[in-house]
Amino acid sequence: MNKLSRIAVLCLVVCFVLSPALVLAAQDAEEFTLDGATAAQYAAEKSTAKSSFGYLGIGIGAGLAAIGGGLGIGLLSASVVDASARQPEMQGKLLTTMFIAAALIEGLALFAIVICMLCLFM
Repeated sequence: MNKLSRIAVLCLVVCFVLSPALVLAAQDAEEFTLDGATAAQYAAEKSTAKSSFGYLGIGIGAGLAAIGGGLGIGLLSASVVDASARQPEMQGKLLTTMFIAAALIEGLALFAIVICMLCLFM
């Protein structure tokens, strides 16, 4: 399992654990008070219930981005190994092209994960 697959699994686990807890916290918020205002008013201003589903979407998006990157690099590596087995004299050019393509795929997947994390903190 490569590192992008591990990131994908981690993101999916965190979003499925965190999202129901946030929804329950938003539902139970009516019982408490915060500085003279009820927590329900605070939650309505901050739209906590809606943002908890945003957390779920961010987790799923980051997980899918990592899964897509992991699958892309895996398929690329399998194709290069297959091509190298058919034409061993082309192995140097194939490996160079593979490393460039793998770096671009991983960069795109990490960029998508960073965008999801930025959405989390905005």
